[in-house]
Amino acid sequence: MAAPLSDGDRRKQISVRGIAGLGDVAEVRKSFNRHLHFTLVKDRNVATPRDYYFALAHTVRDHLVGRWIRTQQHYYERDPKRIYYLSLEFYMGRTLQNTMVNLGLQNACDEAIYQLGLDLEELEEIEEDAGLGNGGLGRLAACFLDSMATLGLAAYGYGIRYEFGIFNQKIVDGWQVEEADDWLRYGNPWEKARPEYMLPVHFYGRVDHTPEGVKWIDTQVVLAMPYDTPVPGYKNNTVNTMRLWSAKAPNDFNLQEFNMGDYIEAVLDRNLAENISRVLYPNDNFFEGKELRLKQEYFVVAATLQDIIRRFKSSKFGCRDPVRTCFETFPDKVAIQLNDTHPALSIPELMRILVDVEKVDWDKAWEITKRTCAYTNHTVLPEALERWPVSMFEKLLPRHLEIIYALNQMHLDRVAALYPGDIDRLRRMSVIEEGDCKRINMAHLCVIGSHAVNGVARIHSDIVKNSVFKDFYELEPEKFQNKTNGITPRRWLLLCNPGLADIIAEKIGEGFITDLSQLKKLLDFINNETFIRDVAKVKQENKLKFAAYLEEQYKVKINPSSMFDVQVKRIHEYKRQLLNCLHAITLYNRIRSNPSKSCVPRTIMIGGKAAPGYHMAKMIIKLITSIGDVINNDPYVGDKLKVIFLENYRVSLAEKVIPAADLSQQISTAGTEASGTGNMKFMVNGALTIGTMDGANVEMAEEAGEENLFIFGMRVEDVEALDRKGYNAREYYERLPELRQAIDQISSGFFSPRDPGCFRDVVNMLMHHDRFKVFADYEAYIKCQGQVDQLFMDPREWTKKVIRNIACSGKFSSDRTITEYAREIWGVEPSATKIPPPNLPRD
Repeated sequence: MAAPLSDGDRRKQISVRGIAGLGDVAEVRKSFNRHLHFTLVKDRNVATPRDYYFALAHTVRDHLVGRWIRTQQHYYERDPKRIYYLSLEFYMGRTLQNTMVNLGLQNACDEAIYQLGLDLEELEEIEEDAGLGNGGLGRLAACFLDSMATLGLAAYGYGIRYEFGIFNQKIVDGWQVEEADDWLRYGNPWEKARPEYMLPVHFYGRVDHTPEGVKWIDTQVVLAMPYDTPVPGYKNNTVNTMRLWSAKAPNDFNLQEFNMGDYIEAVLDRNLAENISRVLYPNDNFFEGKELRLKQEYFVVAATLQDIIRRFKSSKFGCRDPVRTCFETFPDKVAIQLNDTHPALSIPELMRILVDVEKVDWDKAWEITKRTCAYTNHTVLPEALERWPVSMFEKLLPRHLEIIYALNQMHLDRVAALYPGDIDRLRRMSVIEEGDCKRINMAHLCVIGSHAVNGVARIHSDIVKNSVFKDFYELEPEKFQNKTNGITPRRWLLLCNPGLADIIAEKIGEGFITDLSQLKKLLDFINNETFIRDVAKVKQENKLKFAAYLEEQYKVKINPSSMFDVQVKRIHEYKRQLLNCLHAITLYNRIRSNPSKSCVPRTIMIGGKAAPGYHMAKMIIKLITSIGDVINNDPYVGDKLKVIFLENYRVSLAEKVIPAADLSQQISTAGTEASGTGNMKFMVNGALTIGTMDGANVEMAEEAGEENLFIFGMRVEDVEALDRKGYNAREYYERLPELRQAIDQISSGFFSPRDPGCFRDVVNMLMHHDRFKVFADYEAYIKCQGQVDQLFMDPREWTKKVIRNIACSGKFSSDRTITEYAREIWGVEPSATKIPPPNLPRD
């Protein structure tokens, strides 16, 4: 960890994170001491660092609670349309620092903690990451919650409180080993259990069609216990709620099935029910059709919809009695956003409640459902699309299967009327896929059951319209939209890169924190020598700090003046970490063949987790670590080149590495990455991008000018042309000597001398069945990396490009994304109104 600032530096430091008044500091100190006193049990009067962390967390939480209650009162009084963001993943990371930043408390806390002889940064490091997500999808949900609160929207995040989040990754002898992420072991100071809102969720059973209506009977019940986490907006006193459900067995669970003697067995069996919220499925962009996963998906949907309807019916603060019984106005008061297909069961579940429980007419219920739900598609990879076996539904959710069949029939009748005789179109558009194993296509269910369908970058939304859902687009073009993803500037600039935030604020004021488009004003300073020097200095300080962290964590000494070349994201063939590996080997071979030739020193850092069952991804990690072992220990190379695998990449590590990066690698095969959001984080933090024209890279190049990114390789149309022609990896292998040398080294065991055949699967895949065409982009990539080197040798020109990129990154704020969702999908308007703080009377 970097040394704390000296006393003089701390006093001089101006910060956009909030000027600390003496009264604030005294109040924080007093509150901290009070919490510490009650934290320490009688038989333990020496505080541990964790005690200090909890005392500070509770101190900061005290500032949230009054605002939280007042926000909810405000919503009940004004009865706005409420937004419900349903997601199986919320990748929140740590909460302490983010809360201090959003409440404007950071400097007061820093000063108070310093006066008590403690170090704020050390306390922040004690907090566990809330790793309830795999990657982009879950992190996007977290950014959206921050923006919805900052924009004053009455919004709720709904998901699952996984007992074990994304696994902790250990690297042992170069291989990934997974460890359970017991993030709740010491408790979670940010959540509040709400047992009074516990709800039943039903599974299995059978359907009874009676004269009074349809009944789903003989079900197994699991209880959903809500845990609420406050989500503060930025300095507007709005605090929204993320409600996560935990599964509990009812007290009579299984007891009736056992005789007296099996009481113990019956109680132990409660685990079966409670397993539903035990662990996050660790797959990113891959569908795993397990019954437990389907249970998770229905569990969150069933509990959430009961909660939504309860709130709709009794919309008065503290009131539990219904004041609304008619559902005509439901879509005017409720918007449900489905984050990918995981919460798709919201559609048949809302239909079930409206028709079976509330006795709404079927056609009316269908109209209400479609007007309420909207669907975000996050991937075009076929292996990622959810297709559940009908047999599994029949057993687990028999009533929902009937509803899906009925909805599909209505949908197909409509298609048949519009396209008479087009049997193939009916097959393509059906929600039910025929075959050996009948399956339910959840994406098709989402499209027919929503009033809006959006992709997450312009190029992705075009692919969605022209390919993935082409038939549906032809049927209802008005449904399809684009909403390019964004990131919250609070966490991804203010919190993780305060030095950069401060020098920006000095030049253009603090408005950019809630209106990132104001960064455009920095274009006036691209040739300002002082600003160029300041930006370069901040980057160098971030690099020194990260180099010290790496030395402490990995016992590896790296050259802080080398180019920090970073690729951090989930390990997946489509993200092409293998292309990065081939570049590292090529650089190594060039240094070896001419050791005296001067070159730009580089530290190549690759980080990310592989899904535990994804063999090729795990082999890629082993290859990266093996290449590093050879290069890092070769005396001919010295500190000209290092290859480091960043272990256990997660939100809190991203906050350290992204501000330190010089080069950001975004090198997926064109047409495969829906958007990417890491690319945006690097851009706003002053790294230059080397990337393909894929996902949001296209719009980043548009905003900053293509000449200010390092764009290389095939475009979508080139990939399609190559598919038609037939991709032949051997052609490139024969034609490109440096590529051939690298592949031969991997193949021969040069990087795995103790196990020469170790990487045969990797080489076999690259040579014979590489869906993502690594070799086809190799030549262009290596050439483009040469241009990166050229520019890096001119620090002034490099920094000018950095400033231009930062200045042009304003579009990629999640505030802009959420404003578009609000106006164009949810039909609500963001509000700049500040709720009065708890110490002032309300209007």
